[in-house]
Amino acid sequence: MLDAIDRRILRALQAEGRMTYDDLAAQVGLSGSATLRRVKRLEEAGVITGYVALARPESLGLALTAYINVRLEKHTEAHKHNPMELFRASVQAWPEVVECAALTGEMDYLLHVVVQDMAHYSRFIMDSLLKHPSVQDCKTSFVMQRLKSTTALPV
Repeated sequence: MLDAIDRRILRALQAEGRMTYDDLAAQVGLSGSATLRRVKRLEEAGVITGYVALARPESLGLALTAYINVRLEKHTEAHKHNPMELFRASVQAWPEVVECAALTGEMDYLLHVVVQDMAHYSRFIMDSLLKHPSVQDCKTSFVMQRLKSTTALPV
């Protein structure tokens, strides 16, 4: 159970994960040692799972973002592996896929894909996604403009 101070700590760290414990303590109204103990407790409890540097895709030459809805085959022969298990394993190996979510409804998965350009997207679709034995269909939407992009959760 998170209290108000834990939530303030999380909001501050989500905004600036590299701030010092002294700066964090001043922001949340605790001593440095009390703040350190709370952060360690949040890490040990799995509330804070890691710290990362966020990069702007365009600055790395990754100018095209797509969301791909994927439908897998439903029926398998008894000797074949489960199509979802095969797909889940493959997704882990595709560097273009930065996020994959299992869905309810008509499609099975939503892939968030970041690539250099349309040629790179085409290679990914033709050489990886559509060649996968479990994939039955896919539909792509391209990002034209980002209106909001955040990794911060509403705490």
